Order: sequence, then C-alpha cells, then structure tokens
Amino acid sequence: MTTVGDLVAAARARLDRPDPRRAAALAEDGALLVDTRPGWQRVEEGAIPGALVIERNHLEWRLDPTSDARIPEAVDHDVTWVLFCSEGYSSSLAAASLHDLGLHRATDIDGGFRAWAAAGLPTEPGQDGPSEATRPPLHRTSR
Repeated sequence: MTTVGDLVAAARARLDRPDPRRAAALAEDGALLVDTRPGWQRVEEGAIPGALVIERNHLEWRLDPTSDARIPEAVDHDVTWVLFCSEGYSSSLAAASLHDLGLHRATDIDGGFRAWAAAGLPTEPGQDGPSEATRPPLHRTSR
C-alpha cells in the first residue's frame, strides 16, 4: 500500500527543489513562478508579485507545449517552471506530474508560499477568481 507521504517523497526524490531565495534567483534568470493554490488560499495568504496563477486542476493543460489549452509561455519542454502551493506538498506532486509530461525543468519551492513570505521575499495581497493563464485560450482577453 502507498500513502500520500510515500507519493510526496517519491515526487521530491525526482526534483531539485530550490529554497525561496534560490527560487527568486531562478525567476530573475527567467524561470516562471506558478501559483497553484486555490483562490481562497491566495486571498488568505497573499501572492508573489509576477507569478502566474494556474490552479492545480488546470496545470498540465496550460503548461504542456503540445496542448491546445496551453498558455503562451509554454513554448517547449525546456521552460523552467517553479511551482508553489501553500507549504510545498501539492506543488511537489504537481511538479512530478510535469516531469511525466517531459517538462524536465519543472520543480517547486521548498516550503511553498509560506516559506517565501517567511524569508521576507516580496508578497502582495492575493486575489480570487480566474487568471488569464487559467482561462481557456478562446476566453482570454489578451492574445
């Protein structure tokens, strides 16, 4: 029998998980930060300025460069995606799922948004509702 703890451990064994400061440096070098939290958590906890908001249930479709529902930034399998959730558990599972799609540079922030905020890195008030990255391509306002 496999537990959720086993799944998280197996996912993390496949990832090079940056701490918040290294994640910020990766973003400065062109990596894309992706907030996978639901809207209520973004409202409650805050957000990272400039991060794409793609809730977990849309993630693979929006980041797979072969998907008809991909976002414009999903140009190929070499994009560096740095995911985060609240504490870094579901984002580890999500990053491993992206590895399964061939997105070999996907990872997640060790400790998630809470570790980012605790490290004193920039945050802003979070918002609920769909983001442009989450909307299906035909419903986006910017093209």
